[in-house]
This record gives sequence, structure tokens and C-alpha cells, in this order.
Amino acid sequence: MTVWRRLPRPFRYLGCAILVAAAFSLAMANARAEGVTVNLDHARIVKLPANVATIVIGNPLIADGTLQPGGLLVVTGKGYGTTNMVALDRKGQVVLDREVTVTGPHANDVVVVYKGVDRESYSCTPDCGPRVGTLGDAPPFFAATLGETSTRNGQAAAGNGK
Repeated sequence: MTVWRRLPRPFRYLGCAILVAAAFSLAMANARAEGVTVNLDHARIVKLPANVATIVIGNPLIADGTLQPGGLLVVTGKGYGTTNMVALDRKGQVVLDREVTVTGPHANDVVVVYKGVDRESYSCTPDCGPRVGTLGDAPPFFAATLGETSTRNGQAAAGNGK
């Protein structure tokens, strides 16, 4: 006879409740451990449970999320770091809670040049050119690169009759 059967019935029920709670906690920890990793300025598709109605991103300066039809979420890396993403159903119940980690760009296509303490980033695929808006670049280089891109986009939009 096992020790389990020797226990009075209320203690057996309590033991079952503790085991169920432990299993639930482990399942929630595993769901949270399945984090989402995305590179800065890249997007990743995440499949969500069917009943998701709302997405909450802990820090929108690190990541952004756009809910799409069919239970798809597009997660975009906005800044370096880690935040969380919570998915809620229509009743406000949490159906998913994951960490989102945003890492740097692919190292094999970025060249970083230091001029004293100032940093400049270049995309080299295969020719090198200034990388647009890379966090951590010197403010004058960052502003100049972003300004050139904005001007070019404005001219392209004007050329298309927009």
C-alpha cells in the first residue's frame, strides 16, 4: 500500500490540488520561456491562439506588435532590450505572456566605424553605404543619414503623384 492511500481523504484532495497548481505554474513558465527574439529593424511573425482580442507590449520603444487576421502578430524590433508581450481574450483573460528580446543587426552585413568616440554604421551588402537610423550612432551622422532617406522618400512619393 502506498503512502498516498494511507493519507486521509482531505489530504489526498489537497495533494491533487497542489499537483495541479504546480503543473499549471510549470506550463505558464514554459509559455513565458518561449520568448520571441527579433533583430533591430526587423519583423517576426508570431502565431497566436485563436481567441486573442488585444495585444499589450510592455515597452513600445523596444518592440511593436500589429495584430493581423488569422491569429498572426507581426513583432517589429524598435530598440535594443527586452520587454514583454501579453495577449488577452475578449474577457480580458491572459492567454499568452511572452518575453520579447530585440538584438542588434546581423553582424555579417554591418560595418561600424569609430571616429574617436563617434560611431557610424554602414550596411555592406556588398557595397557599403550609411545605415539608416542605427541606434548608438553619433547624432550628426544619425540625423544626416535619416534626413537623406526622408528627402529621398519624399521625392519618390512626389514622383508617384502622392
